[in-house]
Amino acid sequence: MQTGTGPSGRKRASFIEQARRGQVVEAAAETVARTGYAHASLSRIAEQAGISKSVISYHFSGKDELMVLVAEQFIEAAAEYMSARVEAETTASGQVSAWISGQVEYYGAHRTGFLAMVGIVSNHRSPDGSSPFADALNEEVEEFARLLRRGQEDGEFREFDPHATAGIILHGVEGLLSAWAMDESVDLESRLDTLLDFIHHAIRRGDG
Repeated sequence: MQTGTGPSGRKRASFIEQARRGQVVEAAAETVARTGYAHASLSRIAEQAGISKSVISYHFSGKDELMVLVAEQFIEAAAEYMSARVEAETTASGQVSAWISGQVEYYGAHRTGFLAMVGIVSNHRSPDGSSPFADALNEEVEEFARLLRRGQEDGEFREFDPHATAGIILHGVEGLLSAWAMDESVDLESRLDTLLDFIHHAIRRGDG
């Protein structure tokens, strides 16, 4: 006979706790997406989740921890989706397309999470005023620059500054997504095709 004090009981409690934390994270994302970062108070998040504010306080130290977790989980899920697509390609050109299309497709299929992530990354600051996401954003540029550099080494891409170009390309993707964030009727698929065509014409060799 099993009791709540045995291993089975601990696993059940752990599962319930994880489920509750997941519920709060989802409610936080929905609240930020709907009301904006500044107005996403713990009280509003609790109301969205259908729980008391004290339940959130039990599972999280405060709004700071919760907001960072919401953004980090979304970023990690998007990165996993993109990585699988990029790794399936064998050329630098194919990986560039897979990176950009994978990101746009994932965000397009998860609008609420995307809006929440953008709101948090743009507005959340650590106690010293720094952004806890700065390193991740810089690493994204560095990783994309390495991909562009590989394309140059393989003879697919013309000569240009990989780091500067990586920043320009990723800002172009950001511009597309920003337009869609402001207006859901924006045709992401059509504009993605146009953006990819523009990018490849800009970076490929003249005889490619």
